[in-house]
Amino acid sequence: MKKVMAALKKYMPGILLCLVIAVIAWFLGRRFTIVGGAVFGIILGILAGLIRRPAAFNDGIRFTSKKILQYSIVLLGFEMNMGNIIKVGSQSLLILVFTLSASFITAYLVSKVLRLPSGIAVLIGVGTSICGGSAIAATAPVIKADDDDVAQAISTIFLFNIIAVFLFPAVGHLIGLSDTGFGMWAGTAINDTSSVVAAASSWSEQAGNGTALQFATIVKLTRTLFIVPITLILAVYTSRKAKKGAAAGTKATASSGYSFRKVFPWFVLGFLAAALIYTFLPIPAPVSAFLVQTGKFLIIMAMAAVGLNTNLKKLLTQSVKPLLLGICCWGAVSGVSLLVQFLTQRM
Repeated sequence: MKKVMAALKKYMPGILLCLVIAVIAWFLGRRFTIVGGAVFGIILGILAGLIRRPAAFNDGIRFTSKKILQYSIVLLGFEMNMGNIIKVGSQSLLILVFTLSASFITAYLVSKVLRLPSGIAVLIGVGTSICGGSAIAATAPVIKADDDDVAQAISTIFLFNIIAVFLFPAVGHLIGLSDTGFGMWAGTAINDTSSVVAAASSWSEQAGNGTALQFATIVKLTRTLFIVPITLILAVYTSRKAKKGAAAGTKATASSGYSFRKVFPWFVLGFLAAALIYTFLPIPAPVSAFLVQTGKFLIIMAMAAVGLNTNLKKLLTQSVKPLLLGICCWGAVSGVSLLVQFLTQRM
């Protein structure tokens, strides 16, 4: 009981703050569907973040941006048929192979031109191609990245996450993407899971259906699973490089920070479990609809937390070179995703 009370005291202030912002954003999203509740959540969160707040709010805000976002994705599984998940996931594999390759090749070449350290190049490449800050956090101990490199990479990826939420729906309408085409584009080209669901939620609210959100979520979760093989490959590469360096008498140590348990995105299993329940058990339609709507509201809460955690000054004053690398990787992934869709007639 004491642990429960301690947890409530630790997390509740920040969670309640995000809840209040989310309620306002939800009503605004209902009123202005062209923007959507998720986008309003980010905007209001950023504005509220400009006001200095007590440190007691920070733990709950971080919990909302990470854990509650994951819970929201699990709840979205209660309207998704496993047959569709397998179909959409398999359809996205070809595009994902091309976008991952484009991101890593671009990161390697541009970092050489800009003379950036290999560490930050790998982090930005992984963050762009897989799942934003989560991929960076998982990769950092594997490649023994410096704290400064991690901070710059996360800030760079986060900046483009925020931009994507506003830019992608507008560009998608401009070039005439279908609901499924936009879902595929958002799922393969937007960096972080939170921004994918925010952009797809905005599109779906305008379209009046959940097709883009469902499609983008499935594609993004398929993409997130790539964090496991990529970090395993980097762990092996870093270990071999360290051993060669040690043999040559240089200061290097083998990677020891890799943990499969910490790297694996466990919430994906929750999403699949929810989809299995929805597919094979007779869940009443009102119950399923309530769970999904709750998930969508939790997305808005998570977006409010993302906004509250945004440090605009830090984002706008960081080094230019990581930003240039980030925009090149992001441009490559976005362009390749659209190109492959066009060539395979999936737009």
